[in-house]
Amino acid sequence: MGSGGAGWRLALALLVLPAGLGKPTARQERVRPGAAQHEDRPDFQYDHEAFLGKEEARSFDQLSPEESRERLGKIVDRIDDNRDGYLTTEELKNWIKRVQKRYIYENVAKVWKDYDLNKDNKIAWEEYKQATYGYYLENPEEFQDATDQHSFKKMLPRDERRFKAADLDGDLAATREEFTAFLHPEEFEHMKNIVVLETLEDIDKNEDGFVDQDEYIADMFANEEGGPEPDWVITEREQFADFRDLNKDGKMDKEEIQHWILPQDYDHALAEARHLVYESDVDKDQKLTKEEVLDNWNMFVGSQATNYGEDLTRNHDEL
Repeated sequence: MGSGGAGWRLALALLVLPAGLGKPTARQERVRPGAAQHEDRPDFQYDHEAFLGKEEARSFDQLSPEESRERLGKIVDRIDDNRDGYLTTEELKNWIKRVQKRYIYENVAKVWKDYDLNKDNKIAWEEYKQATYGYYLENPEEFQDATDQHSFKKMLPRDERRFKAADLDGDLAATREEFTAFLHPEEFEHMKNIVVLETLEDIDKNEDGFVDQDEYIADMFANEEGGPEPDWVITEREQFADFRDLNKDGKMDKEEIQHWILPQDYDHALAEARHLVYESDVDKDQKLTKEEVLDNWNMFVGSQATNYGEDLTRNHDEL
């Protein structure tokens, strides 16, 4: 695990009912803070997901290296907004942000029909509660496992709190924008307090309202075998002392948690764009030619490219 600037990447989680008892419903779970910081993995997975989007990067498995390079060349043409034959850091940053935005809105569109039960183009809290928790509420006896019961009892009020925070007009019926804020709160300024609060609740095991160093580490690493901690964990302890615990009282309060997971001075799209340019800019002119991108194609798409056959038919303005 890296130790650079922290950020958030929300992954779709499923509340899965026992087999045959009902349809799983999708919702957003808190992802461990720091998940969006750059990781220099040998397979360039972080770069692929940032450049292509998570789902598209995953589906690139189906393409040969030749197909990947060919489709990457077409993507380069689309990123080059001013058609000057070069990709600048700014153009790459804008592309990465468009990819992320598209993923978020496509994700909402994909699950919308599962929750808008009366088809009025809004999702009422009662509709969401019924779709997500209805089976549990109607059949609590089938959830005898203490862990399952705790999970449902914890998540229902938490979801309601997040839903009400996203529901700006207070009518308990979410528009698409409000439902997007519910599923992807890290993208919306008015949802930051909820993001921080949920992080605190998840990590603060002793419930004292703070996150101490051991709780911070336990959220990333479980030393089940009791042996020495890996080097990266020791580094994270140093990060906590030096950069997370700003007032040096041995723990993080809500303000320090926000600085950690939602840093104001960290733009992950810009950081990734700079990284891609730095790693691919052979002549060091601070911009990339198509040839430079294709020569380093495995950093951008590797053999895990995308279903860009579908994507290339879209209008550029959709991104």
